[in-house]
Amino acid sequence: MTITDTHTHLYSEEFDHDRDEIIQRAIQAGVSRFFIPAIDSSCTQSMYDLEKNYPHNVFLMMGLHPTYVKENYLEELQHVEDELAKRKFYAIGEIGIDLYWDKTHLKEQQAAFKKQIQLAKKYKLPIVIHCREAFDEIFEILEEEKSADLFGVFHCFTGTYDQALQAMSYNMKLGIGGVVTFKNGKIDQFLSQIDLEHIVLETDSPYLAPIPFRGKRNESSYLINVLDKLAQIYGLSQKDIASMTTENSKVIFGI
Repeated sequence: MTITDTHTHLYSEEFDHDRDEIIQRAIQAGVSRFFIPAIDSSCTQSMYDLEKNYPHNVFLMMGLHPTYVKENYLEELQHVEDELAKRKFYAIGEIGIDLYWDKTHLKEQQAAFKKQIQLAKKYKLPIVIHCREAFDEIFEILEEEKSADLFGVFHCFTGTYDQALQAMSYNMKLGIGGVVTFKNGKIDQFLSQIDLEHIVLETDSPYLAPIPFRGKRNESSYLINVLDKLAQIYGLSQKDIASMTTENSKVIFGI
């Protein structure tokens, strides 16, 4: 059984003291494909080091995270462009809009999101969207940029059923992680109405650990708990869920 974690920050300093153990634990649990989103230029070398150590398991994205869009965002976007020109990546991400912490740089976040969507089209890559309290703002830009070559993953989807349908209308898969196991997560109430062809699995580790680890550091091996919850929701075996969601990840990322 091959399970794919389509979103994990394995280079995070929270894993510095036991990263190898965590990766081995995940692989032993069947989670052997790790897609790694970028945050900003400060994490680039750590991502490359991770890929060097696990070349058959780790697949890198490049992008500027919306909460790291500051006054120097044009320099950061130039870094994204420079890295894309140098080597292969599997997605542009994670990108988007986040209005939870700070609305000061909304215009800059919007500009950065648009620019990175255009880079994704240029390089024929999927996008991986970060959206927090910004569904309307995200959808507005996706509507402007929609085209046959726009596709990707709506990472950590926490919206309503109608918002799920709207995201899917822009060729986005829904990234489902620990939130689906939360009592107040709500997405478990309608997920069975979404065909599995639109779903990929993720942890967003070290964040958003599923029940029974909620509040603790998340890791890729905990994707088994998400898999189990989806098996309950869809009335299928864990093996079937793993197979279908991994195939969906291959459609998105090309491997």
